[in-house]
Amino acid sequence: MNPGLERLVDSLLYEGYALYPYTPQTTKNATPTPFGIVYPPAYAAECSGAHDHARLECVTVARPDATLTATLRWLSPRGTGHKAIEERATLGPAAIGERTTTELPGGRFTLRSEPPDPDGRVRVRACVHNTADVPSGLDRGAALSESLLSVHLAVEVSGGRFVSPLEAGCESVNLWPVLAAPADDAVLGAGIVLPDHPRLSDASHGNLFDNTEIEEALVLHVNVLTDEERAAAAGHDRVVGDMLERALALGPEEIMSLHSGLTPVAPTPPTPAELEIRGEQRATIEGVTYARGDTLVLRPGTDRDPFDRMLDGRRATIERIYIDYDDRVHLAVTVDDDPGQQLMRETGRYLFFFANEVEPA
Repeated sequence: MNPGLERLVDSLLYEGYALYPYTPQTTKNATPTPFGIVYPPAYAAECSGAHDHARLECVTVARPDATLTATLRWLSPRGTGHKAIEERATLGPAAIGERTTTELPGGRFTLRSEPPDPDGRVRVRACVHNTADVPSGLDRGAALSESLLSVHLAVEVSGGRFVSPLEAGCESVNLWPVLAAPADDAVLGAGIVLPDHPRLSDASHGNLFDNTEIEEALVLHVNVLTDEERAAAAGHDRVVGDMLERALALGPEEIMSLHSGLTPVAPTPPTPAELEIRGEQRATIEGVTYARGDTLVLRPGTDRDPFDRMLDGRRATIERIYIDYDDRVHLAVTVDDDPGQQLMRETGRYLFFFANEVEPA
């Protein structure tokens, strides 16, 4: 697995592994809560929404001599609570059209591909099945102890590139597949929904079990735990303890760097195409001509909803005029005495009215 993909899976592997405040006594931490769970067949058959397998299906365009490699990573439960260890299995390199499989402790991992179609497209499938023989009637905690947790499947091709799984028309199960390498030579089946070419946030300070989504809130929470709560969490699971140490090691500036993801962008002049979609300069409706920049009095009435009553009689400026496919004229306005009028204007957030809902000022 290429290094960038390896780091990404390192982070995703513990997504939902433990929910803060990370103390074993907390009810919501009674059982692991990772995504991408592959349950024993007996439990999956009795529980709607549970799966006893995970399948990554994708399409590659590859040379005849191309090879495929599949990597399976998951967490294997140990003991009680969240204790688990990282596991890995690899299949390949395998030639196009071949099938290869391996047995796991309580599971089976398979990689196969079909011969190329006339357009040179190859359908690839990698799947993992839970084969644990357990009795029926298990509760979730008992089923999790026999499950593959946080299953992530990656398939890489040597001598080809993958079609985006978002466009390939394939049917994966219990996984969300996306392109996961700059050269499109790797597909990742993740336990959570991701875009093509996902990457870790530059502001991330290490694996904190939240995939950088809410690291700021998590770090602040860890800092207000008592010494006793931290000790209980660390003693319960060393992996959780390591995470707590990473969070506590962050200084004020590093914590502040997690706040907000907004990046300033220098304004650029609009293109001709952008100018074209800004609508008409003016429009005449029943003998009345409306032009951009004109002032109106809003008359939506007072008998429909509270928002209409608030706007009735307010003065507004026409910012845009649009004519739809049915030749109806839409007047996009900002309210003149609204303190946020300039912000609404700059961000293109307008209120829309028909001509019978306004009158010239």
